[in-house]
Amino acid sequence: MANGSGARSLRVLVTGGGIAGQALAFWLTRGGHKVTVVERFPALRATGAQVDLRGQGIEAVERIGLLDAVRGKLVDEAGVAFVDARGRTKATIMANTSGQGRQTLTSEYEIMRGDLVRILHDASKDDTEYVFGVSVDGFDQDEQKVVAHFSDGSSGEFDLLVGADGQGSRIRQAILPTGCDPYWRVGIHMAYWFIPRIASDSNIRDTYMVPGGRQIMRRSHNPTETQVYFVMREESEDASAIHRESVERQQRFWASRFRDAGWQTERFVDGMRTSPFFYSQEIVQVRADTWSKGRVVLAGDAAHCSSPYSGMGISGGLVGAHVLAGEINRHPDDLPAALANYETVLRPFVDEIQGGVNPRLLRLGMPMTRRAIDAFQAATALACFLHVPDLAARFSKEDRGGGWRLPENPAPIGAV
Repeated sequence: MANGSGARSLRVLVTGGGIAGQALAFWLTRGGHKVTVVERFPALRATGAQVDLRGQGIEAVERIGLLDAVRGKLVDEAGVAFVDARGRTKATIMANTSGQGRQTLTSEYEIMRGDLVRILHDASKDDTEYVFGVSVDGFDQDEQKVVAHFSDGSSGEFDLLVGADGQGSRIRQAILPTGCDPYWRVGIHMAYWFIPRIASDSNIRDTYMVPGGRQIMRRSHNPTETQVYFVMREESEDASAIHRESVERQQRFWASRFRDAGWQTERFVDGMRTSPFFYSQEIVQVRADTWSKGRVVLAGDAAHCSSPYSGMGISGGLVGAHVLAGEINRHPDDLPAALANYETVLRPFVDEIQGGVNPRLLRLGMPMTRRAIDAFQAATALACFLHVPDLAARFSKEDRGGGWRLPENPAPIGAV
């Protein structure tokens, strides 16, 4: 079967209807391929906390033609403040809105994950088959096809299976060697949820440091809701295991770890119990030696999760989808070459954004003692007084993705 350009039209199954999966579907359908996206949740998973776009990720959204749509949904977050137990601001680092240099702690493009998911879905849904409430339980493949076995008992035959099923990818587990652990851990854990917004919740993100390598962040994304983040340094088995427990047990765990933290902790813990959204995770990177096996390939966090502390997780997924779609669209009759090129082209970018996460620097920003916290805040206050963060951002030649250049568009933007 050929598409309008005479090239072969592939049947592609994407498992995971998140940001990378939908961006990939957008570009593949414009390359003339038939794309099915299966998502294990019963509806579009347009939830999650605040995310940002940086560097090449901004360009990837612009290439799709969605930058104006993203701008229309941006969160008003003007900067990041470091506060003490009485809520007094010790230092503030503002966002770089100059359009030049690199983003600071808060990006010029802050958006709720759910809004970005909906924007990508609206752009791809007319040309992509979406199936909700179904997952891929397994697959078989040979040189000609891959047969996916779905959770509803059915099966389907495809030319390519793409695992865009996130950090805990089951597709990745199936193609990596037995016993391979793809997770690179930094010894940090995080939980976040939503609570009602109050008058004192400004458009500046508050960061409060607590002895014991703990941190609380508060940021508000709309007139009625505020996000709360509890973050801690801990390398115990209990901390790693809690993310697989029930939400109720997770909430008890986090409440116990922060019960003596002070500031607005009581308000935050009380709001935890009635929050419409709660998520607990270990901060990891996914580092796999290969992203494909035969007719199965990984994309987004399933292939190269860079962790929230890279600032490039969402951007990395968008860029990866751009590269993968481009190689498939250019080599539909030679998938081994397409998938090999995908790794060759994208690896330097992934190495750059993953390498920017330095555990020693992360620990420096999460001090263990009150004295170390005071020293950190004093140094940050002095740097802000001297405008060091602002000047460093504005005059930086590269954002967090380095000098790596986004390849040409995978397909003409108007093609379907």
